[in-house]
Amino acid sequence: MNDRFYTQLLRPVLYIIDLLFVCFLLVTFLTSDINIIIIPILFWIILSLFSPFKNGNKTLRIIRIISVTLIVRISLFILLILSYFYIIDYKVDIVKIIKFYFLLFFVLCFWRILTFVLIKRYLHYKGIYYNNVVIIGYNDSTKKLEDFFENNKDHNYKYKGFFTNKETNKKLGDIAKSFNYIIENNIDEIYCSVKELSDEQMSELVYFADNNLKTLKLIPNNKYVFSKKLKFENHDLIPIFSLSNIPLKDNLNIVIKRTFDIVFSLIVIVGFLSWFTPLIALMILLESRGDVFFRQLRYGADFKLFACYKFRSMSANRESDSLQASKNDMRITKVGRFIRKTSIDELPQFYNVLFGSMSVVGPRPLLLSHTNDYKNKINKFMVRHTVKPGITGLAQVSGYRGNIEKDSDMQNRVKYDIFYIENWSMFLDIKIIIKTVINVIKGEEKAY
Repeated sequence: MNDRFYTQLLRPVLYIIDLLFVCFLLVTFLTSDINIIIIPILFWIILSLFSPFKNGNKTLRIIRIISVTLIVRISLFILLILSYFYIIDYKVDIVKIIKFYFLLFFVLCFWRILTFVLIKRYLHYKGIYYNNVVIIGYNDSTKKLEDFFENNKDHNYKYKGFFTNKETNKKLGDIAKSFNYIIENNIDEIYCSVKELSDEQMSELVYFADNNLKTLKLIPNNKYVFSKKLKFENHDLIPIFSLSNIPLKDNLNIVIKRTFDIVFSLIVIVGFLSWFTPLIALMILLESRGDVFFRQLRYGADFKLFACYKFRSMSANRESDSLQASKNDMRITKVGRFIRKTSIDELPQFYNVLFGSMSVVGPRPLLLSHTNDYKNKINKFMVRHTVKPGITGLAQVSGYRGNIEKDSDMQNRVKYDIFYIENWSMFLDIKIIIKTVINVIKGEEKAY
């Protein structure tokens, strides 16, 4: 059975207790002024609404509680608080901020994990911890699903077996016998491969599931199409599946991402570039003549051209727009090699973000020559241009950065870019930013 106790009652209680901890620590470490504290409280409530703890169909791993709910949410919370304090010119000791961060992390971590363990044991003791499931059909897709059920014991699924009309010793029986088994063994969910059932059999299965209060889930036939994130809608009484569901086309998501981009870019520009730019400019000019900034046209959202800015890392040359830099490129200056290795050369793109032509996270904008070469060569390449390009992206933190030496390099980047576009969330952006910082600290050299 579904763990409705968690989804309907416990989750709101957890959020309320979280909020009480946050309020107490805010008053203790940052401010007791109710006029100031109300905005940080609203920040926390909004972040909670976008929490990943919305899926009651599986038991969440403790490591996910720590990494997603705490590290990501609290880090973003601190970022918003600092931005707010900066805007209203409210001074807070940085030591208090650090204490607040770590104590909030420790308190929420401790009680969330404790609650998680106690609830898990309670549900298991009451016998409502598992959803009993069976599979109808036997093919490559159902075998992968079977492996998932058997190898992921932390999910609340108890796999009983499968039914098929094919000859195999492992099956529980033919499809015709599945109905009685499902009733007699209190099966909660039925996973059915549509490719093995006729229209008549499918109608019977739907009728059976509806009239016996069983959850029916379909494993689609076309793996290529249905690997996408689908959007379901109705036109009158006709059900429609949309294959081009792009979260960043939603107005609310656009506002959320744009707000984050503005806040984040302002923090970088005001807090770092304002004093760092003169230093790096002096280093660049002492080594070679030319401009401090390098301006290069790239394709952005809706395939519109925009000027992408960087700190100049090469000596002046006529091939900068057509020839990609390589690891030992003679055009790269000594200062340029350092700022490319540390990704400092990309920092002026935060001005692009602030003015709206780029985002902090998104598909990396490519050289015009690369775009023109690959847009008709690689399937779905142009999907990259349905959203704003980013300073960093999922492909880059997944290992696909540097020189594009063969078509497979670009294919892999496009694959990750499309996954990002179709599965965007604010938490995915934060995760990518954190991974990018880690890569920069490691000193991984790039050449794009």
